[in-house]
Amino acid sequence: MSAALDEVLARARKLIGETESEDCGVLAVKDFCRYAAALNDVDYIRRAREQEAAGEAVVAPALFLAGTLSWEDGPAEDALHRDGLADREAPCTQGLPVRHVHGGQSVRLGTPPVAGTRITSVRGLTSADHRRGRSGEFVLLGVTTRYTTKDGEELVTVDETIVVLDAFPDEGPQDRGAAA
Repeated sequence: MSAALDEVLARARKLIGETESEDCGVLAVKDFCRYAAALNDVDYIRRAREQEAAGEAVVAPALFLAGTLSWEDGPAEDALHRDGLADREAPCTQGLPVRHVHGGQSVRLGTPPVAGTRITSVRGLTSADHRRGRSGEFVLLGVTTRYTTKDGEELVTVDETIVVLDAFPDEGPQDRGAAA
């Protein structure tokens, strides 16, 4: 295994079981509708706005929480890795000559989130494994994010797999910026 992949694996194994909590704020109908607009779900938008005007509870689209990468404004372009990911989406790889591919996602839906609910996300590495395939060696990182209400009611759990590969021979370290 390359020194870079070995380092990713060592970093990740030290972090397995540790979690990071984030206050995602209070869910708003406007955010639900923006998400629905990105999916071209005009029926959801119409229904949600009608429910909001009538003072009824508005439930988020089913994959709204799972489809939101970050609750912040997001990093500036020069803070992204060459492959377009921010540090948060590329754990344990900062400064290493690697590239990333998302290897899949599993979503477990709990109680549907409703506008006006304060959401917390808890994210952590759950696994780190060395593998070998037809294209060579790689590391699989497992990441789980749980979204809950302030009372701990589980709304959505997302399990992701991130595939970490060595950089292409003409690439250097995976530092920030397109020119890095």
